[in-house]
Amino acid sequence: MRAGLSEQEARQRREQFGPNQLPSPRAKSWWWLLLNQFHTPFVYVLLAAALIALVLAQQINAIFILVVLGINALIGTIQEYSAQKAAGALHKMVPRRARVRRDGQVREIDAIDLVPGDIVLLTSGDRISADTRLTEATGLMVDESVLTGEAQTVAKQAASAPIEGPLTERSDCVFAGTMVMHGRGEGVVEATGTQSEIGQIASAVKAQPEPKAPLQRRIERFTLVVAVSVMVVIAVLFVIVLLRGADLGSIFLLGLALAVSAIPEGLPAAITVALAIGMRRMARVKVIVRRLVAVEALGSCTLICSDKTGTLTVNEMTVRQLWLPRGQRIPVSGEGMERAGRIEALAAQVPEMEALVHAGQVCNEASVVAEQGQWRGEGDGVDVALLVLAGKAGFAPDQAQPGDEIDRVPYEPELAYAAVAVQEGEQKRVYFKGAFERILPLCDQAMGSDWEPERFQQQLAELAGLGYRVLALADGPWQGKMNPAEPPSGLRFLGAVAMVDPLRSDAVEAVARCRAAQIEVAMITGDHPDTALALSVELGLCQPRDPVVTGQDLVAAQKQGASVLRDTIMGSRVFARIEPMQKLLITQELMAAGHNVAMTGDGVNDAPALHAAHVGIAMGKRGTDVARENADLILTDDHFASIVDGVREGRVVYSNIRKVIYLLIATGAAEIVLFILSVLVGLPLPLLPLQILWLNLVTNGVQDVALAFEPAEGDELTQPPRPPNERIFNRLMLERVLSSALYMGGVAFAVFAFALSQGVAEAEARNLTLLMMVLFENVHALSSRSERRSLRHQPFFSNPLLLLGILIAQGIHIGAIAFPPLAQLLALEPVTLQQWGTLLALALTLFIVDEGHKWWHNLRQTDKADARTAERGA
Repeated sequence: MRAGLSEQEARQRREQFGPNQLPSPRAKSWWWLLLNQFHTPFVYVLLAAALIALVLAQQINAIFILVVLGINALIGTIQEYSAQKAAGALHKMVPRRARVRRDGQVREIDAIDLVPGDIVLLTSGDRISADTRLTEATGLMVDESVLTGEAQTVAKQAASAPIEGPLTERSDCVFAGTMVMHGRGEGVVEATGTQSEIGQIASAVKAQPEPKAPLQRRIERFTLVVAVSVMVVIAVLFVIVLLRGADLGSIFLLGLALAVSAIPEGLPAAITVALAIGMRRMARVKVIVRRLVAVEALGSCTLICSDKTGTLTVNEMTVRQLWLPRGQRIPVSGEGMERAGRIEALAAQVPEMEALVHAGQVCNEASVVAEQGQWRGEGDGVDVALLVLAGKAGFAPDQAQPGDEIDRVPYEPELAYAAVAVQEGEQKRVYFKGAFERILPLCDQAMGSDWEPERFQQQLAELAGLGYRVLALADGPWQGKMNPAEPPSGLRFLGAVAMVDPLRSDAVEAVARCRAAQIEVAMITGDHPDTALALSVELGLCQPRDPVVTGQDLVAAQKQGASVLRDTIMGSRVFARIEPMQKLLITQELMAAGHNVAMTGDGVNDAPALHAAHVGIAMGKRGTDVARENADLILTDDHFASIVDGVREGRVVYSNIRKVIYLLIATGAAEIVLFILSVLVGLPLPLLPLQILWLNLVTNGVQDVALAFEPAEGDELTQPPRPPNERIFNRLMLERVLSSALYMGGVAFAVFAFALSQGVAEAEARNLTLLMMVLFENVHALSSRSERRSLRHQPFFSNPLLLLGILIAQGIHIGAIAFPPLAQLLALEPVTLQQWGTLLALALTLFIVDEGHKWWHNLRQTDKADARTAERGA
């Protein structure tokens, strides 16, 4: 076995198990993406309209429609093609070379050629190539944060029998993609490629379908409703006109006009602009958007699942308390060397504290260096934290450790301690650090206190129960060369340090802002339940007695059935000792329960959940390539608080999209009302199909894009998130569309009918009706700036682009009248100033209708709120 596999055995096993590489997603071709843009009810109706136009020899109408479809398809194709990067970065986690024993010799081979059964040699600095069970380990410390998400390095050991259990407890195994930080090891490869832990994550990412963003779901339902409604109206009017004996050409021309009027042709471009504006605004608050629809998805989220390490915490072990044998607890504040003055003064006054800090600096294998006024640590996170503590207490952490080293016992999991013997002046002393359960039995005295081991044990256990990692320290005279298996006794107990990966300074406020916005927050971590609960209470996520769900709880719940599993997940907002695939399970269950889920993370272990969630948010600084490639959004500053700013911008985007939809749908519905009234009384077509396209795409097209630039109204984070299943056409939207459309369509019909009754030719009557609709669009754009707020309470110049867009829309139409080729194409005629003024006066009356509906809606909402308050009071 020590000789390793032969080359022939290795080749056979590679044929059996495949190469040691991770699956890569098959990219969709550009032409497939392009064709997929035409797979919507919205497009089907427009294609049918173009076909009818060609049959009726209306080539210009058909070309106009097809050009619109082509532009929309091109925009969608570019968006999806640029976002098409799934799990490709996972390949970077597997190194190119590995050292193995084959045919009795140590060789360096390409990591892709590793197979199960290979004997792999590991040393400090190696990135591990495959899941390996250790047969030898000497001081082996491994950084598994890319898999577990936890900051501290993990001690590894060889075991006589395989250790089973969660990934975080399998100390006899090392895993592909992780990094050797210290020591040496040797082991047998157990899993390669897709069978490794990281390979299973990669396969899960590849197999998991990407969920549709809330906006996509709402737009799809919206277009389906519009398409069906249009077909029903066309069918009814088709029958009416046919029964009257009209010729088929006129009937099909009517159907074409209705289809063109009902479909908001400018909507896809306007939505794209709104999302692009939101993307730019999000970049200002440190949120980079990789997938355009994720802009709105973040604003629609109802629950944020946050990884703990590196997201809510700073991802650095930090000493928070010193515990002295007399029972005194000394708090340690600040990150890095902050608050050093206070700690330094205390150390000078309290000899026990000085001895405790000194021991932590001497029994240490890390180093810190000063760079541009900040400290950067190298080595184990616990040792770095002890050096930073020494700096706060007035020692020089970046200088060589005091004393000359005589002997050392490196930390081993089976020892649960580390020790170093040094020459300090004329004395030779030994310093110990380790778990307090291991250090206390080696001591028979305590500095500054009577020897009370039971009390020490009880108080340190209570400190550990608060979520701290407790490290005890002791010293004593050197008694000769140390035997790791038989440590000396008679040591002096110096005390203990309590460490934690502290919360980010703005995390508590960010969670409070989420609560104000009625967004739930859940913590998902691989850390100890006590640590997770303590930090969650500090964050305000839960109460001290609230349940913490562990990975083992999820396994037990799964065995009892789907309903028990869902109840278990929904009953807690703190999840600890969670395996990578369990993060995906939690995310999926929360989504199935009706939440719009945003998932944050920075490691490989987060990739499946990031990919599966409605919106995945990766860390930009600490995040792995894998996390970033599978996320929709990236935080450039890694601050959880930036997510809340992104939520606000996402809500602004969705609000603006609703405003644009209202503007376009109300105008289109008004055109249908105009046609229905004309057909019912037997009048000719009030507008030609090309004139309707002019209305919808040109004059209104300028305004709807400008409306997408509308700024925030200011109350976005005091409103609850929209229900996940809420449709765009909710009651408020329906009421607004009906009131505006009925009024605009009715007045436009009155203008058309009155003009014909006065002996005006059909072409001139259509010309006046078209101008009437353009003016209505101008006024309606101003009313669309807010769903609930009166125009009187809106800063008039807060969106100067909209004001400019209104002037441009009116100017384009007047210019078309004055430009003979375009006037002839659109059948336009000049109007007098008096006619223009009369029609403008009629258009301005739309303000009364729109403002009246807002007043009535707000009054109704106030009455409901008063009724709820009275009910709670009763």
